[in-house]
Amino acid sequence: MKHGERSSGYWYGDDDDTRRRRAVALLQSFRLYRAAESAMRRRTRSEMRMGENDLLALRYLLKANREERLVSPHEPARYLGVSTASMTAMVDRLVRSGHVRREPHPSDRRSVVVVPTPETDDDVRRTLGEMHTRILDAVIDMSPEESRIVVECLERLQAALDSVHPAEGATKKPIPADTTRG
Repeated sequence: MKHGERSSGYWYGDDDDTRRRRAVALLQSFRLYRAAESAMRRRTRSEMRMGENDLLALRYLLKANREERLVSPHEPARYLGVSTASMTAMVDRLVRSGHVRREPHPSDRRSVVVVPTPETDDDVRRTLGEMHTRILDAVIDMSPEESRIVVECLERLQAALDSVHPAEGATKKPIPADTTRG
């Protein structure tokens, strides 16, 4: 082959079409992984009988508890991006279900902290432990080079997503009413 000619990709597989097909196959694999992860999270929420934000708040509180950090209700509200009113309702639900307790702040009599119950830690470990073990087992034997490549790929994808901003001046179009129902 002469310099400057394009390869059919048969031997080298690096023409634009081959690179595009490889990129699409990789992104499709990530989509399938995300779908599997979403399904697993739905099953977990269903088993624990709670919503997604409730489970995220619990995981946040359990992590803070392991770090021996006191958490006011405002902190997980900021983390989840919900209002303090929504957080209050969420904490009320988690208290009723026995997953957390409100306790007086040890140095600020006007404040309360939210603490997960020991049973909650056991429940979450039991529910999520097998899943974490399976995920770890799936990647633990990757070579340092394989791990580096995957981490770099995920970082590049994250940077690509983080750089997407809604168009300035774009307005939301109303969703048309469903006129097929009677």
